[in-house]
Amino acid sequence: MNHPVKIKNALISVYYKDNLAPLIQLLNKFGVTFYSTGGTEAFIRDLGFDVQRVEDLTGYPSILGGRVKTLHPNVFGGILSRRPLEDDKKQLEKYNIPEIDLVIVDLYPFEETVASGASEQDIIEKIDIGGISLIRAAAKNFNDVVIIASKNDYTELEQILAAQDGMTTLEQRRAFAKRAFNISSHYDTAIFNYFNQEDPIQVFKQSEQKAQVLRYGENPHQKGVFFGDLDAMFDKLNGKELSYNNLVDVDAAVAIIDEFEEPTFAILKHTNACGVASRSTIKQAWIDALACDPVSAFGGVLITNGEVDGETAAEINKLFFEVLIAPSYSEEALTILTEKKNRIILRRKEVKLPTQQFKTLLNGVILQDKDNTIEGPEQMKAVTKVEPTATQLQDLFFANKIVKHTKSNTIVLAKDGTLLASGVGQTSRVDALKQAIEKAKSFGFDLNGAVMASDAFFPFPDCVEIAGDNGIAAVLQPGGSIKDQLSIDMANEKGMAMVMTGVRHFKH
Repeated sequence: MNHPVKIKNALISVYYKDNLAPLIQLLNKFGVTFYSTGGTEAFIRDLGFDVQRVEDLTGYPSILGGRVKTLHPNVFGGILSRRPLEDDKKQLEKYNIPEIDLVIVDLYPFEETVASGASEQDIIEKIDIGGISLIRAAAKNFNDVVIIASKNDYTELEQILAAQDGMTTLEQRRAFAKRAFNISSHYDTAIFNYFNQEDPIQVFKQSEQKAQVLRYGENPHQKGVFFGDLDAMFDKLNGKELSYNNLVDVDAAVAIIDEFEEPTFAILKHTNACGVASRSTIKQAWIDALACDPVSAFGGVLITNGEVDGETAAEINKLFFEVLIAPSYSEEALTILTEKKNRIILRRKEVKLPTQQFKTLLNGVILQDKDNTIEGPEQMKAVTKVEPTATQLQDLFFANKIVKHTKSNTIVLAKDGTLLASGVGQTSRVDALKQAIEKAKSFGFDLNGAVMASDAFFPFPDCVEIAGDNGIAAVLQPGGSIKDQLSIDMANEKGMAMVMTGVRHFKH
């Protein structure tokens, strides 16, 4: 073994005591002396073992309501002393400080306290001082000291000590130190982000403790990992593990469905909606969403905001799809949908989503607020002689929700609460419109009386002219072009209604 160290003395002071007893029993078997505080001291005594109070080691009681217990040279000297150095040994002997070979300590539940909505005073008291210092000291001196900073590592250490007669190797101690520094840095990030909410310092700090290695990234030759807690977001009821591309599509699906309150079904392919319909029932919403583009729907990600019942599941079951997401399913629906073992069935849970989004870019990270704005009929300013009808305003609102979540440049055509077609990701808005018109007609949709939404302004009147020539009756755009009047004039010439919202929805 590489630089084996036999554990003689252990400092144990933990908030969580789950599965700690077997480790304590094993350490006692190896003759380890225990030092502890408060509740952990009582826990060890209740197991029937002797334990030295940290107060006796330091010569000071716990003071300031427990804020100061372990912060003392007699504790940190024993942890930080470098065993090979004669000067360090002499100083420990001079001050009668025992070498501490094992530190088991965790941290007050700061994040949980913040999430609970506790008062600031309670939150501040959950900022650990002694614990974080003990973790850093023991991890720094991993050459001679074992640090266990999480209850998740109790069993592993127990197995190591049982197999190695109470000793650890340098490689093992270094591995535990790496985990400990991960815990301490995550803790500090959580504290900083709490304080940095108002009048923020412009720095970027993120820390995610949970990770899921994916089969691969966007393509098989790329590695992929998801950092986050999918179990908090979904119950996976069937199917294989989510892939990188699945996750990207699921994120887009969740974003678009959250725009709708009425029963709605959306079908996505490569993050863009290829079918959306709002109806009085989920079943009819599914049937009409699929009719938007049944070709692109093949292998897509499906999402709805209502329960999937047996009849709806029977209809969905006719299509090959990758992922289906709903807030609930009937038993009959699950029986039908789980017939094929690979299709992924997710039941969505209520969970608060982040309000910001970021990604790596060039040699750094770019961060922005999520686009949580959506303009309804009350924010739509009519700018033409003809004003939109109440029905057209509702369709424009529907189309605006979709255009917001579609890759730019984009045009969305809609009618009667149904997506007719969209032109997505085009370098020209004219091309986006032509793509949408051609697609709608290829599936037999009548564009007469339909509405059109654009994610950004029209620099020229050509899109309005093409739309009018194809029967589109009302147009939504943010406005803001120096040539807005040309588009308005064209709409008037074609007898169309046009509204401006003042809000652009680019999605790059």
